[in-house]
Amino acid sequence: MVIHLAAVVGGIGANRENPGKFFYDNLIMGAMLMEYSRQFNVDKFVALGTICAYPKFTPVPFKEEDLWNGYPEETNAPYGLAKKMMLVQSQSYRAQYGFNSIFLLPLNLYGPRDNFNPKSSHVIPALIKKFVETVEKGKEEVVCWGTGKPTRGFLYVEDAAEGILLAAEKYNKSDSVNLGTDLEISIKDLAELIAKLVGFKGKIKWDTSKPDGQPRRKLNTNRAEQEFGFKAKMNFEEGLKRTIEWYKKYINKFTNKYE
Repeated sequence: MVIHLAAVVGGIGANRENPGKFFYDNLIMGAMLMEYSRQFNVDKFVALGTICAYPKFTPVPFKEEDLWNGYPEETNAPYGLAKKMMLVQSQSYRAQYGFNSIFLLPLNLYGPRDNFNPKSSHVIPALIKKFVETVEKGKEEVVCWGTGKPTRGFLYVEDAAEGILLAAEKYNKSDSVNLGTDLEISIKDLAELIAKLVGFKGKIKWDTSKPDGQPRRKLNTNRAEQEFGFKAKMNFEEGLKRTIEWYKKYINKFTNKYE
């Protein structure tokens, strides 16, 4: 079995700066890996896509049936479309070759061992880094990207691993499956929650010259529960606490934190 988790990936800023690289690298690694898995008679191929593959204005909550009903949000489109090609490949290979491959659509992931590099990190590690450093410097203001109005859902890394394993063990269809929770939280509320958890009591400012990304994200997770019994367990605030603790212990302690 091959479980394809690799990606060249980053947040909104990285997507805007690398649309060609993100498209090509992700397209080629997915296509080649699945093709060689077929050639070498791999029993099963588990492909991980991305929630960025959904259309920009998908009805909420996102259902798998809506995946093709529009173009993805512009800053994420090259990455999202490259990943979505694995779904086309999966369905085509099952039809022509009887190749057993599945395609999962994970929600935004977070947790210990995340990427905290500000040039390529996603929203939760980026905010954790900003707020922790601001508190440690004794400053009173944090500037965040966008308006704070968009909404997102998040899936804790251990829940994600459990969902992937359940699908690998029990699911054998090429219909895409959402992997996530029914959480929907605004970026503004997320920033305020992280600020509270790290003890920041200053002012949060919003740089509206920066992009917001997709307006809303919330998943319908019924198919994963029905097909292979997956339901996320981690409480969101508890997951954030664990991520913050890990960052403070392992990253902040051993790096030049204020570069």
